[in-house]
Amino acid sequence: MKSVSLRGLARGFGIGALAGAALVDLAYAAGNDEPGIWPVAAVLLIGAVAVLWPAGHRPSWLTPQVRTVVPAVASGLYTVASVPYPEALFGPGELVILLCLLFVAVRHCSRRWVVMCAALDGAAVLALPVRALRGMPDTMMGFMLIGLVLIGLTVGFAAYLRSMDYRRTVAVSETRRSERLAIAADLHDFVAHHVTGILVQTQVARMMATSRPEDLDSVLAGIEHAATEALASMRRTVGVLRDTGTEQADRRPVGDLAGIAGLTDGFASPIQKVSLLRDATVPDDLPHEVQAAAFRVVQEALTNVRRHAGDATQVTVRLWYEAGRLEVSVADDGRGGSQLPDAAHGGGFGLVGLKERVTALGGDLHAGPLIGHGWEVRAVFPA
Repeated sequence: MKSVSLRGLARGFGIGALAGAALVDLAYAAGNDEPGIWPVAAVLLIGAVAVLWPAGHRPSWLTPQVRTVVPAVASGLYTVASVPYPEALFGPGELVILLCLLFVAVRHCSRRWVVMCAALDGAAVLALPVRALRGMPDTMMGFMLIGLVLIGLTVGFAAYLRSMDYRRTVAVSETRRSERLAIAADLHDFVAHHVTGILVQTQVARMMATSRPEDLDSVLAGIEHAATEALASMRRTVGVLRDTGTEQADRRPVGDLAGIAGLTDGFASPIQKVSLLRDATVPDDLPHEVQAAAFRVVQEALTNVRRHAGDATQVTVRLWYEAGRLEVSVADDGRGGSQLPDAAHGGGFGLVGLKERVTALGGDLHAGPLIGHGWEVRAVFPA
């Protein structure tokens, strides 16, 4: 048995109230010989269809403009046609329908149509007292003043909701844009890391082809592994952007403290040794955003070692936890030597983006030379 939602209850109550008000209109019309019940019934039917037609089943031609203009015109024509009949009354049903359509016009009509549609519905509301009270100017003006108040409240509420819709749309667009930029940065970070490793290991393989051919197989295996990881990174990142239907994409977070060990293992080569020193006090249940940022710090630092410190022989990655703060550092003993082509050195924005990521989490990032020679990247995260 399906549970009834509050929204469904409110909709049912609204339909019942509208139906009751429409019956009052029909009762008024049935009490008058002229113009009779049929014009009132036609106006109410047109308005009820425009208000109550379910959104999921509306035809394409039933736009907000059509929904709000046609009933207002029908009501206005009935008001004009009732001029010869001073006893043509108006009831609450037609008033409620016109106010609902005024709400629809202000909230949902396009910019070029909203003023005209709202003006027609508002004019139809103000014309209702004229239909029955034109012989009593003071009473007619009093009802018209009440109509103006109702029009103002309806327009104000609808305009407020329209502004909220606009703000929500802008927020969603900005969120999607930020997510796309973040995904693009992720893709760049992962692929750049692996491709740089492929390039460095290819250079090593060329040097070893003549001097140490017996050790060449391990270098080629490293190239194969880096290429496989680059393809896997692209597949995971692109998988976030598409719906794979019944097939479940690999949504495992790419980047945590456990993944740092894989980074260091994949970075090591016959020329460059990597040591991972993880203090026993570092917990495994740190927030994922902190773990992912720490992973990126190590990844970017190792990538920069390949790009800018190709002569480094020892790289040390340290993780330790103290006083509720996680500290990550990557230090090398290089002197700035690199044989990579200029196109592979990067644009210099990696550390800038990394600092933004770290500071967004309330942390701090420092990168600079060590005493004597070498370079260190250190990040501190509140955990």
